[in-house]
Amino acid sequence: MSIWWSLHLRREAASVPLARRFLLGTMESAGVDPDISFDLSLALSEACANAVEHGGEQRGADDRVTPGDCDPWDAWDSWSEQSGTASGQYWVTAYLDGEKCRIEVADSGPGFPARRVLRTAEQPHAHQPPAHHPQQLPPLSAEDGRGLCLIEQLADHVHFANRPGRGAVVSFDKVLKWREGALLMVS
Repeated sequence: MSIWWSLHLRREAASVPLARRFLLGTMESAGVDPDISFDLSLALSEACANAVEHGGEQRGADDRVTPGDCDPWDAWDSWSEQSGTASGQYWVTAYLDGEKCRIEVADSGPGFPARRVLRTAEQPHAHQPPAHHPQQLPPLSAEDGRGLCLIEQLADHVHFANRPGRGAVVSFDKVLKWREGALLMVS
């Protein structure tokens, strides 16, 4: 058995804990180890917070989304908020299947800076930074800017991508551990 779900959320602060609770509830019901659930829910919260804060500057009120403008990735773009813009929304998709959970958060903002897109963290162990890319943390005096680095530390694999003219996507996955008697446990 596997579980797949997708949320189409408004870029509002209240959507972040909603997505986190949805993921935690799914993982609890499936029988995922609480430590793994916590790591993934924290990484999801960071990705959602970035989408809320940065994910909508690209489009203006005159840039209405119509179904003909959508590619397969943007199947949900036909839904739009009262302003009629896609910049007020973002998407979260989670897949729990066998031994892995994969989460994707997509927005319609300006995308990641070029230096971030070129980084793909392939971490065999979440506590080890990628050997080929030194960790680039913001200055200690900075009030923000650590979320993407935190996602890299909490997940096993992370990929940052830009969808040209459509926004950014962060996707990450983690190998799952199961509680005894879990519904989705690999046999």
